[in-house]
Amino acid sequence: MAAPTIVLAAIAGAHGIKGEVRLKLFTDALDNITRHARFDVGGRVIAVQTVRPDKPGMAIARLDGITDRNAAEALRGLQLAIPRAALPPLAEGEYYVADYIGRRVLDETGAPVGTVKSVENFGASEILDISRDAGGSVMVPFVADVVTETDDALVIDRVWLA
Repeated sequence: MAAPTIVLAAIAGAHGIKGEVRLKLFTDALDNITRHARFDVGGRVIAVQTVRPDKPGMAIARLDGITDRNAAEALRGLQLAIPRAALPPLAEGEYYVADYIGRRVLDETGAPVGTVKSVENFGASEILDISRDAGGSVMVPFVADVVTETDDALVIDRVWLA
């Protein structure tokens, strides 16, 4: 089994004609891209020379060996990922969103409900988007009063799952 990886960014396409690429960021800080700088993408090493901010959630990067728009466009869709073990340790109360995606969700009786599809934040707090086993989805606040963690699942009172 392959070691788990965390995607920091995905190449969204070319930027300009000199080989720069536009990155869709899955991290809050550009330092996380420059800190790792080299990414193994399907057996090919992609090295980031420079990266600068663009609009929110995006960045512009120059990659080693990519010198024109066609070469940059050919990289569209590639994900820049690192091994989970390469992430820095967390402080109390912090978490990595990727650690929750795919986690099982149970109700307070232990009955299976579904799995975490995504963790969103619309300003007030994080919200779990749960894909129900029975179909559809439900969003619940990701706060201690609502969500309890066990070693292998998240437990949520049925009141929040209606």
